Amino acid sequence: MSRRVKKIDRTKLRTVSARQRASKVHAGDEAQPHREGASFSEFLDSLPDLLGAAELRAVVAAWARACIERHTVIWGFGAHLIKTGLAPVVVDLMERRVVSALMMNGAGCVHDLELAMMGRTSEDVAESLDEGTFGMAKETAERLNRAISRGADQGLGMGEAVGREILEGDYPESGRSVLAAAVRLGLPATVHAAIGTDVHHMHPSADGAALGSTSYRDFETLAGLVAGLQGGVFFNVGSAVILPEVFLKALALARNLGNRVEQFTTVDLDFVRHYRPLNNVVDRPTRLGGRGISLVGHHEILVPLLAAGLIETAAGGPGAGRRSESGASVPGEGSEPCGREK
Repeated sequence: MSRRVKKIDRTKLRTVSARQRASKVHAGDEAQPHREGASFSEFLDSLPDLLGAAELRAVVAAWARACIERHTVIWGFGAHLIKTGLAPVVVDLMERRVVSALMMNGAGCVHDLELAMMGRTSEDVAESLDEGTFGMAKETAERLNRAISRGADQGLGMGEAVGREILEGDYPESGRSVLAAAVRLGLPATVHAAIGTDVHHMHPSADGAALGSTSYRDFETLAGLVAGLQGGVFFNVGSAVILPEVFLKALALARNLGNRVEQFTTVDLDFVRHYRPLNNVVDRPTRLGGRGISLVGHHEILVPLLAAGLIETAAGGPGAGRRSESGASVPGEGSEPCGREK
């Protein structure tokens, strides 16, 4: 027979006043129903001021503030951003001068070049792997490896080398290329390759020394950009390992050399929360006074939302705070990009 357990005496329960207790949710934080014909800015304002919606607006506000105050905005992303059809959105942001620099992994070059070359990309990996043809696209490898080898000889980084290839070569869809746009607009675009991770590395035209030298030049460029990130924003869109690791090392180098990089915002955006982005982008870099934000969701939804939020802010919509106390506005097309004075 089991031992009897003495029951809790709830008559002695201590209570507190609900009116005096602190509460995390208030009526004023609630969402407002969508009104037919409302503007996008009004839609943003109608979102609840809670959790992910509040953080979405916080990202837009930090981004707008960085641009108003001429601080650096680094837009880092994995290849998936391009594969989900978002290159035109990024190009538009660059042309609006609200991005200071791009940072991407090596696979991004593959998809950016293929889309510019033939208006399509992204093979069926499982099927082509079964057939022994995965990554064996002749033109893609030849053009990328040629551009990277030429860039190594010219003392260029990988991003600029591939961007020049697309901008100056026979690429019918070059207008939607993020790397070509960076060269055209004079913006830094750094590519951080890991040897053996990208399809063109398998081909005989690949030159390991050229891959290493051009990508290392881009690391040095990135470290210089991160050294000036005080007050700015760093985005990591969809890179689970390479960009978070490279960013952390660039930050360590910048701080070791005496650069004050403490008050800035980092944003990680991905389908799920990964270990390295949470630690190397959101948490560790912002311990000295910055703010790290993690937004979880599909790139093809969240990136256009963020971009539209910033555009509405720049246009003076009611969104996330358009002007600083001095009255300065978000840069527009034809102005100097964020992080650069005229």
